Amino acid sequence: MFNALFSTNARKNMKAFTRRSVSLLEICTNERLINHGDALHCHLIKMGLSSHKYIAVKLLIMYLGSRKSNEINQMLKEFDGFNLVVHNCLISANLQWGDADNARHLFDEMPERNEVSWTSLISGLLKHGKVDEAMHYFERNPFSDVFSWTAAISGLVHNRLCFRGMALFKEMLRAKVLPNDITLTSLVKGCVELGDFGLGMSVLGLIVMLGFEGNVCVLNSLVTFFLRLGHIDSARKTFDMMEVKDVVSWTTMLDMYVEMGDMREARRVFDEMPERNEVTWSAMIARLSQSGDVEEAARLFEEMVRCGFKPNISCYSSVISALASLQALQGGRSIHGLVLKSGVDMNVFVGCSLIDLYCKCGSSDDGRLVFDALPHKNVVCWNSMVSGYSSNGMISEGMEVFNRMPQRNNVSWNSLIAGHIGVEDFDKALEVFHRMILCGEQPSKSSFSSVLRACASLASLERGKYAHAKALKLGFQRDIFVDTALLDMYAKSGEITSSVRIFNRMQNKNDVVWTAMIQGLAENGFAEESLQRFEEMGNASSIAPNELIFLSVLFACSHCGLVDKGFAHFNSMERVYGIRPNQRHYTCVVDMLSRAGRLREAEEFIASMPCQPEANAWSALLSGCRTYGDEELGSRASEKLAELAEAKPGAYVLLSNSYASGGRWVDAMNTRDAMSRKGIKKSGGCSWMELRNRVHLFYSQDESHDQWREMQWILQLLNTERESYL
Repeated sequence: MFNALFSTNARKNMKAFTRRSVSLLEICTNERLINHGDALHCHLIKMGLSSHKYIAVKLLIMYLGSRKSNEINQMLKEFDGFNLVVHNCLISANLQWGDADNARHLFDEMPERNEVSWTSLISGLLKHGKVDEAMHYFERNPFSDVFSWTAAISGLVHNRLCFRGMALFKEMLRAKVLPNDITLTSLVKGCVELGDFGLGMSVLGLIVMLGFEGNVCVLNSLVTFFLRLGHIDSARKTFDMMEVKDVVSWTTMLDMYVEMGDMREARRVFDEMPERNEVTWSAMIARLSQSGDVEEAARLFEEMVRCGFKPNISCYSSVISALASLQALQGGRSIHGLVLKSGVDMNVFVGCSLIDLYCKCGSSDDGRLVFDALPHKNVVCWNSMVSGYSSNGMISEGMEVFNRMPQRNNVSWNSLIAGHIGVEDFDKALEVFHRMILCGEQPSKSSFSSVLRACASLASLERGKYAHAKALKLGFQRDIFVDTALLDMYAKSGEITSSVRIFNRMQNKNDVVWTAMIQGLAENGFAEESLQRFEEMGNASSIAPNELIFLSVLFACSHCGLVDKGFAHFNSMERVYGIRPNQRHYTCVVDMLSRAGRLREAEEFIASMPCQPEANAWSALLSGCRTYGDEELGSRASEKLAELAEAKPGAYVLLSNSYASGGRWVDAMNTRDAMSRKGIKKSGGCSWMELRNRVHLFYSQDESHDQWREMQWILQLLNTERESYL
């Protein structure tokens, strides 16, 4: 009796130990704790339990998940002969590894199969896009149950063969097999993919009829269905009627408000969530970062870590991008430390974000270290490095990375073009653009915006027209960004008629378009037309003027002699539009008064300025004094300009030019001597001309041009002919 009792207790203890061992093995498998799993395996061998069929299967599943081939082969030897469960595990593992051919080979060799065998193979083949093969096995499947039907329907929807999935569902009903919640969820996803609201409502009727209206997975799919098809109220009602809401339910609603641009409601939903997981936190941080609220995204990440949640790859990428936007280098380094501890530093998405962070913070060398350490680099990663170097003016390093790229796309070329423009090497930017076209890469609107900016900076009308023709050919003639760049290019090249023509045909005009037009007219001497456009903007649109528009307006008033109107616009800046004038606006007013001969008012205006006057302000007053012969005030302006030159060396150039234009050559020479002693160099005068799509630059006292002697000979010849004519 005692022995029987002892045996009973021993069996109970052994069963309990086996259950605990199985539970621990499942944890090791799910959490990828392979070292702990190995230790547990050794303990089970000592206990004599490793050959227990149920435990042996769990051990095999663990090793299959970690792809440890030696251990897998050892476990397979412990199974004597064919084992249906083991073969099913091997089929599933091969499908997870992406080896569909081997999975199919294992299936075909099985002497015996059950419903799990058939369903696993069909589902796996469909996940790998092998639709015809999967449906071949589905048609031969002797186990026509809801699981096999659902696997086929779900797989077809996954491959975007939604009509075919719907047709198969009808066959399922004709076969008198009722759907389960996964079947219905797949059907709703198919309706979302098809964008068919009527079909979705039919499926909804079926959901209610079959009693699945309380199933959380089905309702989640319905919320998504209503959101994707734009029925926001129906989505809210469905969400509100749900008695049970899981993390997916709350996250779906959170995404809805984000897509609507209502971040306040999105945050309210997030705060009301009864429970959150890593996915929820990551979703909210990502949405905040993408919507531009980067400071809140960074703060929420800190809160997430404090609450003990482990960030996933998406979360790390989002918060690093947020810190990159803030140019928070120290915070980025801290996150980089967490990334290293988490072991995701080799992930290409996290790596791209880190490269972007370091480069935006001006630390391109650190970005390069991250780039070089990544074992696998996609085109986004290469582009991040090229763009990072280019944005920091390190063009040669950017070119080196660009030339090594195994694959390039539009972004690669645009980054290089933008980099050359950033260092004002406009000719090189245009050269890269031509290389891009010759390589067969189609320019984007960003490409044309950059190239047209280069043409505008060079006042290269011929190359600007070439870019315009190319943009028309590629269908960008109605793009607001390209049109704005064209408008600006023609205005800066002196072709104001073409600029006005483009402006007039633009249907949508934003503040940038109006600024370019008003500024272009003013700078090309069409001051009255510039002011007319400004008044038209106020009457015909709801766009408020910005700082640049007011600069152009004041410039126009100055050149038209409209002092009172100029003062009215200047005073309206802060009073009407809430724009505080800066130094350049004050200088425009001084120039306006000086040109009109109101010199004393100009001096008093400078004295009343709330900010330090620019050297240009005193220079404008000095120019007015020379024009109107006020030597006393001109002397005071010269003294002020000389005082300013001691603090800001650039004022020496203005002072020297003022003396020279006034005929005070001794003072001009003395100023040049002072500049020389202080090591201040004035940029030489520069002229250029465009000939056969090439811009030729000529600098004052520069003999570096390869045809300089020939040009000097021609000039002497022209001077000789001129003298003989006179």
